[in-house]
Amino acid sequence: MPRPRKCRHINSLPIERFYKPQGIKMNALKRETLSHDQLEALRLADKEGLEQIEAAKFMNISRPTFSRLVNEARKIVATALVNGWALKIEGGDFQVDESLQNKIKRG
Repeated sequence: MPRPRKCRHINSLPIERFYKPQGIKMNALKRETLSHDQLEALRLADKEGLEQIEAAKFMNISRPTFSRLVNEARKIVATALVNGWALKIEGGDFQVDESLQNKIKRG
């Protein structure tokens, strides 16, 4: 029996749920789905520039789990951008914890 999955902490829900190429109707596009926890991993690693161990602590997960999340997220985003597909943000096993942003800003 697998170990129960830990709930991942994210800072907040994204402002937008869809991104798509300009000038193409959504119903004409293929889609990739990025989970909220994958988006948070991208934010912490690439936008905030945190080391994986530090980012993993913020998300309440192990460093190997964080590494898998961010690698999966990068692949999904790259696939959508290269192929001109829409990117939908939804799902994931997460809990919103808005105190995370304050912890990052304080250093």
